[in-house]
Amino acid sequence: MQPLILASSSPRRKELLQFLQIPFESINSNVDESIDDTMCPDAAVKELASRKAKAIAAAYQERWVIGSDTVVVLDGRILGKPTSRADGKRMLEMLSGRTHDVYTGVAILFGEHCKVFAEKTEVTFWELPEAEIDRYLDSGEPFDKAGGYGIQGYGSLLVKQIKGDYFSVVGLPVSRLARELKSMQADLG
Repeated sequence: MQPLILASSSPRRKELLQFLQIPFESINSNVDESIDDTMCPDAAVKELASRKAKAIAAAYQERWVIGSDTVVVLDGRILGKPTSRADGKRMLEMLSGRTHDVYTGVAILFGEHCKVFAEKTEVTFWELPEAEIDRYLDSGEPFDKAGGYGIQGYGSLLVKQIKGDYFSVVGLPVSRLARELKSMQADLG
């Protein structure tokens, strides 16, 4: 079997995919990640994951390709990546003391065969004093992360509890991915 292709340059997703102990290479899909604001989060992450996987699969039709995307959702509204320090602060203030949802979509493509799924995890933040938010923003970590935080880094200090798959919040639900890959491979013989 040729190595899988991860349609992402995310260091977090690359690290997580290594848990499967399957050879893979990483290729950035460079797709447009804009979505219709009226899409539900589940559909949005599935669409973005599919878009990423299809962009790579077009050039590698004989390879297994995995695309993934993660969004943070509060009160039914998708929070993107902060565009500035002020935007990051606004997001963290909104998340403070509240429970929000993190959706990660995954698309697995092999030739004409496709499996797309999404995982939802609930994350609850502690009440965050302004000084704690400012310290976190000073770390620089929030600015390339959906919802303005990374649970696998300093952002872990903001999290009171999670309900669901931790790795999905990081960016790739590896346990479910392993099972879906195995199922697809068995179906294809």
